Amino acid sequence: MLSGNEVRQMFLNYFASKGHTVVPSSSLVPHNDPTLLFTNAGMNQFKNVFLGLDQRPYRRAVTAQKCVRAGGKHNDLETVGRTARHHTFFEMLGNFSFGEYFKQEAITYAWEFLTEIVKLPKEKLWATVYLDDDEAFDLWQKIAGLPPERIIRLGEKDNFWSMGETGPCGPCSEIIIDRGEAYRCAAPQCALGVCDCDRWLELWNLVFMQYNRDDNGVLTPLPRPSIDTGMGLERITSVLQEVNSNYDTDLLRRLISFVEEMTGQVYYSDRRGFPFRVIADHSRSCSFLISDGVLPSNEGRGYVLRRILRRAVRFGKALGLNEPFLYRMVPVVGELMGEAYPELLEKQEYVQKVMRMEEERFHETLHDGIRVVGDIIKKVKEEKRPEISGAEAFLLYDTFGFPLDLTEDIAEENGLRVDRIGFEQAMEAQRERARSARKEQQAWEQTINLTAVLEGLPATTFKGWETTQAEAQVLALIIDGRRVPEASVGEEVIVLLNQTPYYGDSGGQVGDQGSLLADGLRLRVEDTSRLPDGKFLHRGLVELGMIKEGDTVFAQVDEGRRRSIARNHSATHLLHRALKEVLGGHVNQAGSLVEPGRLRFDFSHFSALSPEEIKAVEEKVNQQIWQDLPVEAFESSLEEAREMGATALFGEKYGERVRIVRMGDYSLELCGGTHVLHTGTIGLFKIISEAAVGAGLRRIEAVTGAGAYQYFNERLDVLQNAAAVIKAPPVEVARRVEALQQALREREKEIGVLQGRLAHYEVEQLLERVQEVQKIKVLATAVGSGDAESLREMADLIRDKLGSGVVILGSAWGERVGFVAMVTKDLLGRGLPAGKIVKEVASITGGGGGGRPDMAQAGGKDPSRLNEALEHGIKVVKQMIKPLN
Repeated sequence: MLSGNEVRQMFLNYFASKGHTVVPSSSLVPHNDPTLLFTNAGMNQFKNVFLGLDQRPYRRAVTAQKCVRAGGKHNDLETVGRTARHHTFFEMLGNFSFGEYFKQEAITYAWEFLTEIVKLPKEKLWATVYLDDDEAFDLWQKIAGLPPERIIRLGEKDNFWSMGETGPCGPCSEIIIDRGEAYRCAAPQCALGVCDCDRWLELWNLVFMQYNRDDNGVLTPLPRPSIDTGMGLERITSVLQEVNSNYDTDLLRRLISFVEEMTGQVYYSDRRGFPFRVIADHSRSCSFLISDGVLPSNEGRGYVLRRILRRAVRFGKALGLNEPFLYRMVPVVGELMGEAYPELLEKQEYVQKVMRMEEERFHETLHDGIRVVGDIIKKVKEEKRPEISGAEAFLLYDTFGFPLDLTEDIAEENGLRVDRIGFEQAMEAQRERARSARKEQQAWEQTINLTAVLEGLPATTFKGWETTQAEAQVLALIIDGRRVPEASVGEEVIVLLNQTPYYGDSGGQVGDQGSLLADGLRLRVEDTSRLPDGKFLHRGLVELGMIKEGDTVFAQVDEGRRRSIARNHSATHLLHRALKEVLGGHVNQAGSLVEPGRLRFDFSHFSALSPEEIKAVEEKVNQQIWQDLPVEAFESSLEEAREMGATALFGEKYGERVRIVRMGDYSLELCGGTHVLHTGTIGLFKIISEAAVGAGLRRIEAVTGAGAYQYFNERLDVLQNAAAVIKAPPVEVARRVEALQQALREREKEIGVLQGRLAHYEVEQLLERVQEVQKIKVLATAVGSGDAESLREMADLIRDKLGSGVVILGSAWGERVGFVAMVTKDLLGRGLPAGKIVKEVASITGGGGGGRPDMAQAGGKDPSRLNEALEHGIKVVKQMIKPLN
């Protein structure tokens, strides 16, 4: 029996023998594609190739692509474990042709692999084709010998694929295996295309990308039709291993067995095994997502990861696992899949740390959530409501990770129900908020639009690594998304040049600024960006004259700004290496921003850096700066770069040829940015802040060169001013301030003693104002107090002196008023709750408040009515007193 790993390798080997380049799986975090939350299909990494925005050195490719479908348009999260086929993580096997071959070869390869390589019985295989795709219908008969009755024509919903509303699209053909009568459903007519039961199992989808759909829905034949196919590894393995469920294959069964070992419970393939299947699936998706750089958070990809992980933890609790356990499954995932995906083994310790931290945090959160559920149920019952509102249920879901069904279970146990409609409305409101925050998506759409506008024009030759100025020809001008022949004074315009010294915003480095000059022309370049197909766009304002297509201009980058950016960019490379040396090899760059005035560096780490660690990192970076290491950049193949040990970034997409930046023997990174020629040019490096930006994710901000000089000058000014104020030399400031603080603490103690004596004296005087209301002592008076706390302390003293009675004190602080009411315990049965008294008193001054029956505080807004409010307090007490029984 073939193992899942063997099936994967056989697929790759077969297509490699047919002239396909074996392309490694891309990251689960799509590169430069905000339309996708996660990589969810094999074709994602080739999307720009199909769109004509990217070119590869090969025309045929084969991949085993790791995929996640959880969140966004493709979301199988809630279905996982309930069916035999759905997963959050799965592998997609696929072969691709970029204009090299089409339907005949695609069908031939698929049929040959299934029937001759893995030897599926031909008589059990069927095919579906698009309704009017006669070519595919005929090819299945010619190549596979399928009889017409085993080739089923289906409509657009089932057999027509498109990348989006517009763009490349085409008919598809699915290969189906008939698993026999034993798997048929109870429908009277159990037939392919009629029902969707387990008898008819889709194995492989062949997409024939042959049209382009325009804004009006018109289909135009593509000049170079392409092929995109996809076959789920788990699904084909279940067929080859003759098991009923993907979870029974060797790709997942070992994980279920591990859950059995942890829980001491037996797995069943029916409904009882639901929690086991969820945990097995989710352990894979969490391991892969974290190894690809995703970290748990409250938004975006991190939020989906957090939901998946917490869902696994909840089902673990259902099996009696009340301590963190999911992190213990990471090595098992590595054993199963580490050979195909070595990043699992390389980052195993890191993945376990992140996972355990999140599990521990969720156990605390779950405890808090159960408490909040209890509070909500108590409130609902007190208000005599029949149900938990949708907003309350959504709060539990969104903040505490409580699924709706868990809230419904707890509600049912308490004789309540949950407002599902209100919950869905709250969920939709959240989705709407997400839809409204689509700046990144709109930017991507603008990029696609600009690419279309500039189609047919060559990529820009980048000269910025060697120079900051160059003569160039204007190839195109764009205003408001349309090409124009010219632009004049005052107009904002995008300029495409045949070559440029300007760096386009990418890799965390901001775009260059500067000028485009010619006789009678001055255009101020405010930003530079780069399209996926290599065109550099210069966005700017015409300040003098007119610019036209075909003009020759002199492109001049702002050199001072470029030098500042280069210093900061080179410093990030040194910082990255220093962090690894000080904190450990688990540190990886998770993002960066390189501007003229500062640098920002995000990296994976589990705790705040101590002052000693920050100092050690700074020292290491500055040592490399002061050694004036040579900085050189050179090109190599991606494979050679890896062999040299060059650092690559999570989620970054690299071509076959890469640029490497070396700084002496200290740093070696893949990078396309601009850098100094020697590290000494950086001058000085200083970290100005270090903070968390997510679970397991830290951020450092730092300055270099002139920025560091300015930073030190500003702090030196502060130090010298402080020294002048306390009349001490700068080196003595810390010691003198500490001495002053000690003296201040001693004075505060003395003041406290004196204030206590004064308060006792004031209390004796205030007791002379006590009135009797129906034989109950009542003191309602205004006092001078510094704040609400001292007001309460004075009321405590008076209550203790009274022995039995009601105390109402008020004090004015500027434009505000404060009140406190206290009732001695012996009077609590006489209908005198302090909370109600103080609320009535404060209402006179436009305020309100409340508290316990024996003590309550409140605030007001109108100091001029303070005495009136206190007099009202006497009346309130008189009205509220209940007679003795």
